[in-house]
Amino acid sequence: MDWLVSLFTSTDSIAHIVVLYALVISVGIALGRFKIAGISLGVTFVLFAGILAGHIGFTGTPAVLNYVQDFGLILFVYCIGLQVGPGFFESFAKGGITLNLLAMSLVLLNVATMLVLFFAIFYDGNAQNGENVKNLSMMTGVLCGAITNTPGLGAATEAVNSIYKGATEIPQIASGYACAYPLGVVGIIGATIALRYICRISLKKEEEAIEAELNENPHAKPHRMTLRAENKALSGRTILQIRDFLGRNFVCSRLLHEGHVEIPNRETLVTEGDLLYITCAEDDWEAISAFIGPVDHVEWEEQDVPMVSKSILVTQPDINGKTFGQLHFSSVHGVNVTRIQRGGMNLFADRNLRIQIGDKLMVVGPEDAVNRVAGRLGNEVKRLDHPNLSAIFIGIVIGILFGMMPIAIPGIPTPVKLGLAGGPLIIAILIGRFGYKLRLVTYTTTSANLMLREFGLVLFLASVGIKAGATFWDTVMHGDGLTYVWAGFLITIIPIIIIGMIARLKFKINYFTLMGMIAGATTDPPALAYANQTANNDAPAVGYSTVYPLTMFLRILTAQLIILLLYSII
Repeated sequence: MDWLVSLFTSTDSIAHIVVLYALVISVGIALGRFKIAGISLGVTFVLFAGILAGHIGFTGTPAVLNYVQDFGLILFVYCIGLQVGPGFFESFAKGGITLNLLAMSLVLLNVATMLVLFFAIFYDGNAQNGENVKNLSMMTGVLCGAITNTPGLGAATEAVNSIYKGATEIPQIASGYACAYPLGVVGIIGATIALRYICRISLKKEEEAIEAELNENPHAKPHRMTLRAENKALSGRTILQIRDFLGRNFVCSRLLHEGHVEIPNRETLVTEGDLLYITCAEDDWEAISAFIGPVDHVEWEEQDVPMVSKSILVTQPDINGKTFGQLHFSSVHGVNVTRIQRGGMNLFADRNLRIQIGDKLMVVGPEDAVNRVAGRLGNEVKRLDHPNLSAIFIGIVIGILFGMMPIAIPGIPTPVKLGLAGGPLIIAILIGRFGYKLRLVTYTTTSANLMLREFGLVLFLASVGIKAGATFWDTVMHGDGLTYVWAGFLITIIPIIIIGMIARLKFKINYFTLMGMIAGATTDPPALAYANQTANNDAPAVGYSTVYPLTMFLRILTAQLIILLLYSII
């Protein structure tokens, strides 16, 4: 049985490392599924499983642990960047500016609260041997745990390692993170509930306000109808002229003229009495109907031209980034695209909307023409089953180069680097948004992105947990562990209460949207799950998705800048 003993005790063995990580990750994920009062720690429990393994003596070679930790971190933040990249800049559009400013304020107030507690409790002007830097590092870990932001922990850990490069004793800031995280999850939800009573919010009135807002400002989702052209002024006009004169965008996918169906294009003439099958934005249909004519009903499938409506998947790389107008679907191919499905949402097919790999286009026209368009767009499901690994690793290389580039800041003696977390994150966001201009296909299925992201996350969490396990018990029981716990709780609730009251009392943000904004600003899925259970609408999801991209970027960046910028000062 010596081989079995050696497997669990020989830290230099590759088999030992693999078995260690497999056990830590599997046990952590299993325990993370247990819920207390409907709340679970999820995959983050891998960190605690790693701490337990490290505490009882199961560890590995430091160089191997560091490599796995950094590789997992890079993979994790890069996949996050690809996920948030396409919507990062759009989140600043009208309606999202206020929410993003509030989220930014929440991020900065979290940092400010942490710094106040650090200088009030831990800072000592006479401290020797870098004790202040160690305490700042631990409090940064507490900050990340208090707002349940694991990518921030990764960025801070990487920054600490760069400062202590070659040192024998490196602060294991995961201990501070682990101390603050459980109450951080509870505190975010608790502070959200507290806001409801502090501001005397009625959930019923908030639901009614959401419904009234939707009725006044309907979303630009597709609306389909058949109109009879009864406006005599339109007779002899082209569809393009009608669209330009009306000033509202629409797509006419079929036209019934004197008993014959045709696929119109922008130059097709409309005659009084024609029937037009139109797709437009939900909030435009009444105006379009009032101008063209009343809504009618036609069984289009029973007309004399065999028409088909087909959903086509975009898989052809050279289509990526082109607009609908550039592809001339109606004039060249004789078909019309009525709507587009992207990320589970139906969008109106505006001629200026850019097509992305993975989009599903609803195409209407003669069967042979639709099949030709399907060949042009790709429509090969198997092609999307395989992630574009070359684009992923090219982006990682560029991200690492960018992260290692020294940035000189006036007044700071040591150049700042974005590191292995910040560099890949920024490059991934830029590639996810503008990659099509460089002919880079960055599309990955949701499941593929989640798989890569979670794989990197569990490798990182297991690594920092195993490394922190040896000192965690002493930190909690004989060190400042209890101080970290209550300090983290204050970092969690104080900013949420302050920013939440400002958002509600000054900006009149709907409570359900506010719940989503808080969940997104703290990048906390359990808080979003609670918000969705409380609301009977999608307002929390809208608030969450509006602020999440910018917040995730700021959380990762500020976590390492706290250490890098204050290192030379304290």
